[in-house]
Amino acid sequence: MNIKMLSLGAMALAMMTGSALAAGNTSALDDPAKMSPFFTDAGMKTLRSEKDFKTAWMAMKPEEQKAVLKDCGDTKINKTTHADFCAMAKKMGG
Repeated sequence: MNIKMLSLGAMALAMMTGSALAAGNTSALDDPAKMSPFFTDAGMKTLRSEKDFKTAWMAMKPEEQKAVLKDCGDTKINKTTHADFCAMAKKMGG
C-alpha cells in the first residue's frame, strides 16, 4: 500500500512539474491580455479594422511588439490559427 501511494505521489508530482515547465514556454500570441485589443470578439476570431489594429499595436511596448513579431516568424506556431493576425502585425511592424 505504501509503495503504491509513493508511486502515485511521485507520478502526480512529475505531471505537475511537466505542465509547469510547459506553461513557461508559451507564445505571446497565446496571451489573451495582449491579444484581446486586436480582436472584436471574446473568442478572438475576428480582427479589428486596420486603423484599430494599428492603434492597439502602437499601444504595445516595443519589446512586446518584437516578441509578437518573433512568434509570428516561428515555424512551430500554428500558422492557421494566427495567420491573419501575423500578416497584419508584420504590416505594422515591418
